[in-house]
Amino acid sequence: MKRAFLSALLLTAAPLPAMAQEAKPTADLSAPVQTFGRVSFDARSLMIDGKRQVIWSGEFHPFRLPSPDLWRDVLQKMKASGFNTVALYFDWGYHSPKQGVYDFSGIRDLDRLLTMAEEEGLWVMTRAGPYVNAEVSRGGFPGWLVNQKGRARTDDPEYMAAADEWLTQINAIIARHQINGDGEGRGGKGHKGSVILHQIENELALTTPAQRRYMDHLYAKARADGITVPIFHNDQGRNGYWVPEGSSVDKVVHGPNDMYAFDGYPGGTCTVEGKPTRSVAAPDWGFYGPGGAKGGASASPKTPGFLAEFGGGWFDYWGSNGSYECNAIQRGKRFQRVFYGTNLANGIGIQSFYMVYGGTSWGWLPAPVVFTSYDYGAAISEARGLREKAMEMKQLGGLIASVPDLAGMIPAGTPEISSPNIQVYHNKSLETDARFLMVTHKPSNGQTDDSFTVTAALPDGRYTFPMRLNGFDAKWLVAGVNLGGQRLVYSTSELQSASKTGDADLLLLYGRAGETGETVLRYTSAPKVEVLEGAATSAFDAAKGDLKLTYTHKGRSVLRVSGGGRGDLILILADEAEGAHYTRAQTAAGTVLVRGPELVRSAALKSGGLALTGDIAQPGAIEVWAPAIVRSLTWNGARVATKASVAGGMNSTTSLPGPAPIALPALTGWRMAKGSPEADPKFDDSAWQAVGGNRPNASITQRPDGQPNLGMDAYGFHEGDVWYRGRFDGTAGAKTVSLFYGAGGSGLVQAWLDGKFIGQAETPGGIPRPITTGTVTLDLPPEAQASGSHVLSVIVRNNGHNWDLDADDFHKEARGLISASISQPGGRSFAVPIAWKIQGKRGGEDLADPVRGIANNGGLHGERMGWHLPGFDDRKWTAATVPATSAEPGTTWYRTAFDLAAPKGQDATIALAFGDTESPRSVAKYRVLIFVNGWNMGQFVAHVGPQRVFPIPEGILNHRGTNHVALAVTSDGAPGDALEAVKLVTLRNVRGGIPVQTVSAPVRPDQLK
Repeated sequence: MKRAFLSALLLTAAPLPAMAQEAKPTADLSAPVQTFGRVSFDARSLMIDGKRQVIWSGEFHPFRLPSPDLWRDVLQKMKASGFNTVALYFDWGYHSPKQGVYDFSGIRDLDRLLTMAEEEGLWVMTRAGPYVNAEVSRGGFPGWLVNQKGRARTDDPEYMAAADEWLTQINAIIARHQINGDGEGRGGKGHKGSVILHQIENELALTTPAQRRYMDHLYAKARADGITVPIFHNDQGRNGYWVPEGSSVDKVVHGPNDMYAFDGYPGGTCTVEGKPTRSVAAPDWGFYGPGGAKGGASASPKTPGFLAEFGGGWFDYWGSNGSYECNAIQRGKRFQRVFYGTNLANGIGIQSFYMVYGGTSWGWLPAPVVFTSYDYGAAISEARGLREKAMEMKQLGGLIASVPDLAGMIPAGTPEISSPNIQVYHNKSLETDARFLMVTHKPSNGQTDDSFTVTAALPDGRYTFPMRLNGFDAKWLVAGVNLGGQRLVYSTSELQSASKTGDADLLLLYGRAGETGETVLRYTSAPKVEVLEGAATSAFDAAKGDLKLTYTHKGRSVLRVSGGGRGDLILILADEAEGAHYTRAQTAAGTVLVRGPELVRSAALKSGGLALTGDIAQPGAIEVWAPAIVRSLTWNGARVATKASVAGGMNSTTSLPGPAPIALPALTGWRMAKGSPEADPKFDDSAWQAVGGNRPNASITQRPDGQPNLGMDAYGFHEGDVWYRGRFDGTAGAKTVSLFYGAGGSGLVQAWLDGKFIGQAETPGGIPRPITTGTVTLDLPPEAQASGSHVLSVIVRNNGHNWDLDADDFHKEARGLISASISQPGGRSFAVPIAWKIQGKRGGEDLADPVRGIANNGGLHGERMGWHLPGFDDRKWTAATVPATSAEPGTTWYRTAFDLAAPKGQDATIALAFGDTESPRSVAKYRVLIFVNGWNMGQFVAHVGPQRVFPIPEGILNHRGTNHVALAVTSDGAPGDALEAVKLVTLRNVRGGIPVQTVSAPVRPDQLK
């Protein structure tokens, strides 16, 4: 049942035109504050140390960036882009190669990650599973869990015992990094942690008693393991599932959580031409929505609106036309203003955008629904570059940081709008009466170019002000708010920053280029207005005490306002592009505002000087506004000569230098070797495992009666390629062989009979939700009918296990061969006994290379022999040229080495590129496993696509030394199906960056266990 508590709190106003925004009673403002140490909440907002906060978060997956030094790079970019919180998924399988074995060292060092987040001033939401989805293989479950008969994500004892193993490990790490901590985190003295919220399950949409008991157990386990911050679950969509006890909304499902959170990915799609479309209106999932269990935040009236995931992009699939750049635009500028602002206006004060940095699903991390790149069209690209949408997020985050009154706002009544095309969300702070007005188009008007007026009862009086919206857009306005020593009555420009410069207040407002702006400030008497730069006019209304400033947004105008009963004010009026050049950074003495560099990483006060670090993409000046204590400036450790700027700050007297170009060598000196010796009937497979016997059989995939359990998981092989060798007697007249196989997204099966290639098949690409198993019938050569023993050699490439999104054990679908049957001439099937042996990743679950870990290797012969490692001796291999002119069926390995000499003090992302990078796919049919310095950095499938360029993070790639590339190229051997040109390309290059150490890992085969 909905509660009617808001009616007495909403301001009255004249009736609105049809479709106006009217608030619904969807939150219980009478709900008590719930306290969890330093973190508390009520129906309106989260509070930290008793102070209301807007949680402005982005998702980052450390397992998708296997260079731990660069975790800090991403966190610093998030902070600079306006985020105050980072959400972190932890992949159970990434840390557990074998039941009872857990690794949190090196690239899996979560202590280090959480310490970094605190050091960079970010709060943390931990999302530890056991199930995370995240488009990783098995949704984050470890490979060994596939062999459990107990149903996952229930209270089945076998599953729960396994989950508890993981939770005991990960909860202990999280507990010591909580904001409620005692300073014993690995960061040492003074590091008390910054984890503020903890998720115990993800998108669990089954709500049977078994799931309820499971959820109860997860909650109790977290508390028993010392987690004291509020606990939540992320609802898959808006089902009203696992709402905290006490909600009286009809049709919700209660659970043990402290807070209700949900996710959503509206916003339309990208077309096959790669152009963005917008077919979905921004939804009202809170105050202004329909209410009820499926209304979003209204399902839990006693807790604040909480979007644990909101679309910051979308993932891409095998065989698409390449939609990451399209997604970056479609869910980029303007989308962010319209959709994220609508959420904020609806009382959703906890938002986390998925993803803010997607990264790379390197090795065998990807689920079947994605390929290597997990760029996601996010604000920070896979190459760690700041997209245009990150600049807009910086402006929106600056508003949130500058106006704490935004936290906990409620609807404030309905303003009058002169245009039927426009809607205005009008909210207020109960504590200060400050206002937030989110102005946007109604979904039905076609997003035209509109000029209109808005009339609203504001804290300082009733005002009518002019506005303009050009197409799909929204403006986030504040009114009736105190900013330092100034009183902002209203502005039709958007506020990006409020701080101090010297002893004066500093405000940065911005608007669309060419549009007029109007800002009203309150004084007790007429102040003095000086135009220091640009143009603006002013008028003072003595009766109201209002100073009205009017101007056109064009580049930058700067005003100084003094007197009038207030301290001095420096007012910067910028157009949107100019505003994107400014970054807020925090010091012990307060906020500094910096104009110029692409990225400001840090700011610190040192003996009266301001020490800034960051990145510069192009040469240019730097301008700084800082507290009065600042008298000098350094940039990346170098002294910067400055002079007082006309805009009230300090300006560098010379340009800061940009990056030098990076000279990339051509890849030459290739050597090659055949990589499928298992196809040879004389190959020694005596050490391989025999198929059959008492093997676990938890697969949900049915196989024909009488067939042995061929599935690769039953033999301890969970990732990548797996080989089968089967012997049978040919006297029965074998004509064809039918293979039923599981291979994930765009996976592969190849087969040989007595060393002769007989064909291959692939699971189909070009499908967002791929078909992951297949059947192929291959003709056997005439010699298969000869008496005596024959050897059938089969390799299956497993491109990931399914996720378990619907909690139906879909991750247990079989991989590898499922069944094999032989037919006589005429198509008659008959039982021919095939004695199978199997071989996959060396040592099964006992890792040969625990440093790189479970994701790095599959079961190719070259992988088992260490051919991918930089220290492998390939001098006996054959010299080769690339591009290749031909290929043999099966896998051929290519190796080469090259030196890099990137200039010191620069940060770059260098990538490997294959063939024609302007086309999403080739005519040539082949696929490549890409190893750089021993690390499997992805898979290129030429004829499926769409990815052709593979970024290699520094730390994996040595930017100032020797590097080795090994390519495992698999082809059907048909003419033209051979390796295309391979080259190095620079995706981004800036002066700056942070120190990055090479990730230590085995170099030679004899260093593997």
